[in-house]
Amino acid sequence: MFTGIIKAKGTIKAMDKRGGDVRLSVRSDGLPWSDYEVGESIAVNGVCLTAVALHEDGFDTDVSVETLDVTALGGLSTGSAVNLEPAISLGERLGGHLVSGHVDCTGQVVSREADARSIRLSIEIPKEYARYVAKKGSVCVDGVSLTVNEVSDNTFDLNIIPHTSEVTIIDDYAAGTVVNVEVDLLARYLERLLDKDGDGISLEFLKAHGYA
Repeated sequence: MFTGIIKAKGTIKAMDKRGGDVRLSVRSDGLPWSDYEVGESIAVNGVCLTAVALHEDGFDTDVSVETLDVTALGGLSTGSAVNLEPAISLGERLGGHLVSGHVDCTGQVVSREADARSIRLSIEIPKEYARYVAKKGSVCVDGVSLTVNEVSDNTFDLNIIPHTSEVTIIDDYAAGTVVNVEVDLLARYLERLLDKDGDGISLEFLKAHGYA
């Protein structure tokens, strides 16, 4: 699990194609790599990946065909900047929201505008995932935990404060940028519980017990 609080930015040193998969080599001076071990989970732009080799300045990881198909990692190239977050430990401060590192879909930046000292972003996602995004709810974009300002059809708006744009790759976003999106875990589980075709909790049950 992750929190959506980026610990460091990194750079793609190499992308080695191996039988349809890709071996990514990531470098960053922002994390104490000697503290980590092979097999650890590290989120790269919000995608949970396993470190298969560690170096004094980074790590290597394998990216499967499935992950390449459903995320924006395949669009990276040597020199690309990425957001990095190692998996959280029990007892660690939860500063963002619970993030699984299992990206739901890719989205596209529709617009970027200045909003006082902040950046206002509008991101479009596939319609089937828009139902999980709510105003003032949480969403994870390229591994960054963010609060949704507005929602319209399959587009949502975000306000990026100066600190966030400085410590993540969001400052590089422009109209057309493709990003990884993970919707709020709670929204997915709530839909399952309310599944009218299953044996889940009904809306009537929630109302009767003061939850709706």
